[in-house]
Amino acid sequence: MIQNLLGTSVTFKFEAYMVFNNLMIMDACQIDFILGSWVHSELPTGAALNITSLSAYLNSSTDAPNLLIELIQSSPSSLVLILDLSPRKDLVLHPDYLQTFYESTRLDEYRQMLEKVPEVRPYFSSSLYLRCVISPSAIMVRVDTETETGAGESTRLDYIITNHVHPVAKQVIGIWLNQCACGGRHVGESDKAYLEKRDGLIKNKTIEIDLGSSFPRLFGPQVASRVLGEIQKVFTA
Repeated sequence: MIQNLLGTSVTFKFEAYMVFNNLMIMDACQIDFILGSWVHSELPTGAALNITSLSAYLNSSTDAPNLLIELIQSSPSSLVLILDLSPRKDLVLHPDYLQTFYESTRLDEYRQMLEKVPEVRPYFSSSLYLRCVISPSAIMVRVDTETETGAGESTRLDYIITNHVHPVAKQVIGIWLNQCACGGRHVGESDKAYLEKRDGLIKNKTIEIDLGSSFPRLFGPQVASRVLGEIQKVFTA
């Protein structure tokens, strides 16, 4: 269990990393690669920007969705959550895929549950690429609350995370673990080449968008180039 995932102002009890550590030694699961990152940057206003990302990719023996989690906090009273089971097949061409992983699992209900909280609003990423690779049931929300009223008091944001965000995230991750990572779904040899190509493109784009934009600012262009180059080698191995 990881606490204070987003910084000192928010405690987000998130079991994902511990779960994935256990899964990596289970032969029944089809996880190929996990990329986690945490970026902390001081803003000109004096506030801090914290971005925590976790992407889990399945191997080409299955076409089940991958997992995407991203949490963005720019103040003690605001939070952006992106949580999705990212499809690996065209949902228009394969309606059975839509039925299996999104309709039968009732994933959209979890998004609706969060959006019933008064402080929660839909979030629209500025990245058109991200918006075209996520699923129709993706949870993309912004939580905006009043700032805390005094030292030692729980903020409204802490309450929403503990009582709304955390339970929903836990359920969605559970669906991914049971239905996707360890669901036992397999594809034929003809589909594996397509999945490998598609996953490779998405992994490379993830580096370009998520890490390529932030690393140069944090570490300088030379160090960033070397680090990204090594990560790129792992992604394309």
